Amino acid sequence: MDILGYSSYRWLPSTLYLLLLLVLSLKPKAQEESWSFTALVKGVVFLILLVHGVVLYDSVFTEQGFVFGFAQDLSLVAWVGLTFYWFQSWFLPISSLRWLTLLFAMICAVLPCVFSGGLISPKAVSDPWFKAHFVVAAVSVGLLSLAAMHALLMSLQDSALHRHPSQVPTGRAAQWLEELPPLMTMESLLFNLLYAGFTLLTLTVFSGLFFSQALFDRPLVFDHKTIFALVSWSLFAGLLVARWRVGLRGRTALRWILSAYVALLLAYAGSRFVMEVILHRT
Repeated sequence: MDILGYSSYRWLPSTLYLLLLLVLSLKPKAQEESWSFTALVKGVVFLILLVHGVVLYDSVFTEQGFVFGFAQDLSLVAWVGLTFYWFQSWFLPISSLRWLTLLFAMICAVLPCVFSGGLISPKAVSDPWFKAHFVVAAVSVGLLSLAAMHALLMSLQDSALHRHPSQVPTGRAAQWLEELPPLMTMESLLFNLLYAGFTLLTLTVFSGLFFSQALFDRPLVFDHKTIFALVSWSLFAGLLVARWRVGLRGRTALRWILSAYVALLLAYAGSRFVMEVILHRT
């Protein structure tokens, strides 16, 4: 069975995410989650992640070759981000972040059904080293994307703490902010994401030269994608050095993270979006 020219199973991950979000929305807001309910939700999320991962792999590494585009990139980012959240949720009280990560995964998982991407390299499917490079790149961007979302949440949380009581949001927004972990816990998780993501981004950026020559028969070209990737890497490196040397934190660190992530997004998903959707080139 095909829908819009795509096998119906490609719609399965986003459908499962949607169903889970609907089930979670039925739970009374004031009711505290039991341990068994939380464990059940984590089990369901794990199963959906498996389905999402299999669908992604089959849609990227096809019989024709390596197929990729901005939609596949964002779907991978969401998958990696949700996987990291799932793992951290066993050790940190971050259940209040569940809605955001699931919603992001649901939206991104459906994008490859609409935007098919393009055939990048027939040789990549049979090259295990390129597959390793691709996985490392996807995981690094996914972790840094989750770090950027995390930084946005911390900005909202910090702003709410410094507002006058009369300006603090009320209703569901206030309840959601109150359910977020303390800022120190949020900051600890944020820098765990940054350390892991930056390490993998370093491997990605500096192994790009080898794979560009081996698979695409051309050396590394300093186009806008490469330049933005290097700018992003430099900003993340500067942030972590400043954190180590002077203990950089707070709003300055959050702004630095978001600036570095914008450059990273322009380098990867942004450049592919312009080529595929605006210029109609793969």
